Amino acid sequence: MLEKLSSVLQKATDKIANAIFLDKALVDQIIKDLQRALIEADVNISLVLEITKKIKQAALDERIKGLEKKEHIIKLLHEELVRLLGEKKDIMLKERGNIFMMLGLYGQGKTTTISKLASYYAKRGNKVCAIGLDVHRPAASDQLKQLCDKLNIPAFISPEEKDPKKIWKKFEPELKKYSLVIIDTAGRDALSSDLIKEIKDIAKLAKPTETFLVMSADVGQTAKKQAQTFKEALDITGVIITKMDSTAKAGGALTACAEVKAPIVFIGTGEKPSDLESFDPDSFLSRLLGMGDLKSLLEKIHSVVDKSAIEAQQKRLEEGKFSLDDFASQLESMAGMGSFDKLLSHIPGLGHLKDKVPTEAVSKQENQMKHWKAAIKSMTREEKENPEILEKQTSRIARIAKGSGTTTSDIRALIKQYRLLKEMMHSGSAMKGLESGALDQKTMMKFAKKFARKVKF
Repeated sequence: MLEKLSSVLQKATDKIANAIFLDKALVDQIIKDLQRALIEADVNISLVLEITKKIKQAALDERIKGLEKKEHIIKLLHEELVRLLGEKKDIMLKERGNIFMMLGLYGQGKTTTISKLASYYAKRGNKVCAIGLDVHRPAASDQLKQLCDKLNIPAFISPEEKDPKKIWKKFEPELKKYSLVIIDTAGRDALSSDLIKEIKDIAKLAKPTETFLVMSADVGQTAKKQAQTFKEALDITGVIITKMDSTAKAGGALTACAEVKAPIVFIGTGEKPSDLESFDPDSFLSRLLGMGDLKSLLEKIHSVVDKSAIEAQQKRLEEGKFSLDDFASQLESMAGMGSFDKLLSHIPGLGHLKDKVPTEAVSKQENQMKHWKAAIKSMTREEKENPEILEKQTSRIARIAKGSGTTTSDIRALIKQYRLLKEMMHSGSAMKGLESGALDQKTMMKFAKKFARKVKF
């Protein structure tokens, strides 16, 4: 996610902090690097020049001296970049009657985002459903249904009906049973008068509490015009930026929304249902600067871990029980949270380590997890509940390895990692923190550093 910009920002702040003297030559080099990185990230040139002019003036201001000047420049850089990203918009759900209407042109990832959004709120204890009112794109309603079915989210569709208003009226009594209804509307290659009329008619019937524009990160400088047009025509209340993982030019979409006062509410960071994050400019910038983002990490944890499953597992731990089935469940949760390097970028003080983990090492670890899950499936109930017996009987290890297509080394590595995780679960407050959503920074860093130190690639 904006890797090059992140690298340049980190280097710029390090140069400022470590400089003995901030002379004109050093300031010019820092400004030049910043300008190049921001422009390559597709940020509007006039905005880039405006920001860097302010930073340069502050750096060369003779009235500010020494350490105070360095702090002032870094603070100014942070403030200006946050201003570029706009203000945070909090979505507050009522107990009942929450309706999100989703808008977007073709190819922006709207239907996929609806399933992610539904999963996001369902994981947080809301009764969520979706309804397909896109009657123009072939198989649009079927796609919505398939995506939602995978997540056990109800999706109401009527593929044979070509009037979206009739579809809404048909399912309206059923929709009232849900605390949150997410509407999929039609898209076009461009915002046209007939599309505006259709969406306004739906809005008049459904009375949405939020109207979100879904926009791909790779639209670049056209993002401003797109956001402005939708805002003026359909009064959007927020924007969701998709495909943040696949482009280095997301700066155009991010900054354009702030320019037209259309706040970004979520960003899509991958293909998995859990790859949706609420957008907080301060937290986002903190991650770009290599300072971590615990808030987003905790959100990601909640998006892949079911609260009832946590409570059941915590109860088992309190009873002194932690089986290999529990371990397998933890592996599934970890896989759902994304790659190891992505997780490191969220943790203060560990973000720099992600560049030191070789790609082949991450791939090796992912394959190892697949082998472990296969091995666990080949075990008896007794072996899953009491893995310690495997260490005493090598014949069992050989049998499991043969039955699962793995090696005895894989089984021994599995037992070692099981013991490690069990120890961490018993010794720390991690599970309780996950359950309450109240993991503090100190606990998270201690947990993450211990994991990073002990997990071998």
